[in-house]
Amino acid sequence: MILLANILGCAIYLLVAQHAWVIPEEEANGIHSITGEPFVWAAFVLPVWTVFLVINPAWAATIVARKLWLDGLIWLTVLLIWVLAVITDFAHH
Repeated sequence: MILLANILGCAIYLLVAQHAWVIPEEEANGIHSITGEPFVWAAFVLPVWTVFLVINPAWAATIVARKLWLDGLIWLTVLLIWVLAVITDFAHH
């Protein structure tokens, strides 16, 4: 359940982060406009990150407290998915 929520969260993150990505046509013409890009990015991305920065550490604490080590592997997979989503996002700036 939490795994699917995180996958959906990563998809939403990448969809909303697209608002701040470089426009290929502008880049091809040598235009490198960044006016307000960080604000646009933050306005769309921070709400998504906030939700998962609360859920995932709580999930990790539950895994450690109850010694659910196999669930820990799923948590690490989720961490890898988020890292790949962030790398994808930052590759488009």
